[in-house]
Amino acid sequence: MSEQQNIEYKQSWHDDYLKWVCGFANAQGGNLFIGIDDKGQIKSLSNAKKLMEDLPNQIRDLLGLMVDVNFHRTKGGDYIEIVVEPYPFPISLRGKYYYRSGSTLQELKGVALAKFLLQRQGKKWDGVPIPNVTADDLKNDTFDFFRKKASKSKRLEPEDLEGTKQELLESLQLYLEDHKMIKRAAVLLFHPNPEKYITGANIKIGFFESDDALKFQDEVKGNLLEQAEKALDLLKTKYSQAIISYHNGSREETLNFPEEAIREALYNAIVHKDYSSGIPIQISVYPHKMIFWNEGQLPENWTVEKLTQKHPSKPHNPDIANTFFRAGYIESWGRGTIKMINACKTHKIAPPIFLNLPPDFQVELIKHTDKGLKESGLKEELRKIILHIQENGSISNSEVQTICNVSKATSTRYLGELEAEWIDKIGSTGVGTFYVFKGLSKGSIKE
Repeated sequence: MSEQQNIEYKQSWHDDYLKWVCGFANAQGGNLFIGIDDKGQIKSLSNAKKLMEDLPNQIRDLLGLMVDVNFHRTKGGDYIEIVVEPYPFPISLRGKYYYRSGSTLQELKGVALAKFLLQRQGKKWDGVPIPNVTADDLKNDTFDFFRKKASKSKRLEPEDLEGTKQELLESLQLYLEDHKMIKRAAVLLFHPNPEKYITGANIKIGFFESDDALKFQDEVKGNLLEQAEKALDLLKTKYSQAIISYHNGSREETLNFPEEAIREALYNAIVHKDYSSGIPIQISVYPHKMIFWNEGQLPENWTVEKLTQKHPSKPHNPDIANTFFRAGYIESWGRGTIKMINACKTHKIAPPIFLNLPPDFQVELIKHTDKGLKESGLKEELRKIILHIQENGSISNSEVQTICNVSKATSTRYLGELEAEWIDKIGSTGVGTFYVFKGLSKGSIKE
């Protein structure tokens, strides 16, 4: 078995490997094998018996852990297995904290360490109290705006909305009674200048003709409720290109991207952003695509694919998410991805692409064009197929034959070329088989 999240091999023992024991305890637990090389080959230990006596005491004295140390004898030689269970409280080694992530060991420092310690206490970063800030320091206009939104959504009782700012914060669980302080989330949501306390709590939007040609940009500041309104208005007006058509003499405008998908991608970025990073949300708009980027990992043991299924996720910032829910911005935590997919399908554009490369999370809305597909290297016939699917939702082998003026064998070859990256086949081979964009039922997923 190769090295992975829960398995580590060491050919011989060094005291430095106590870091790995610490890392396993702080993560999901794991097994540390001594006497096996990186390829999984047993190298045998000459001092196995002594290690069996020393290691349990050493690990207990330096880490405060009780672990199982097992001796294994095989034809290839002797080796030791140290079994480390995950611990619910932080474990340190000589004042330093280590964490096993994937097949690597990380020393936790700064913001990462603070987040880890909070997590072990069952707390979230947005739920930490901020001293010397009171309800009186928060913006009256934002509270009035929130009351109107929440009253319309009917997700708070009327008596909660009619109370003072302090009482409303208590109803939203944004006030810590035992500390007599408001939470960070309250500052982000209602303060006139949250960046005074939290660096990078803003949104940057830019319009690009190409990756290296920025044409204009905006920086959206203020509290998160204000940002949600201002950024959405900018994206719908200044940054969205409309296709103009006429129907029965009336002028009609159709945006390149569905408004509902833009809104959900924006709110998703605001609610799930890691505000401890100090990096603003970044929205890059191109003539035929829109990219929403924020630093913020998915909850532990969650994947992008899981987010596209029909059940709610755990929000990265539960207090911020709760307030956005009460105001009617979001239907339910984690359902935004489903709404984006359905909106893109209705709007006849490709499904959104969700990219999760920790610590980044990105959503890309894209409207394919012949020019853009040509720049990606697709030949003309394949571009016709992609554009037909975008317009009609699917394509059959016979339709490919018609639009490309080719034989069935050639049509089958074209579809095969696109299946690797672009499309999925629905149905068994033969009559009734058709092709749709890859991942249409759950969005395109990259992790």
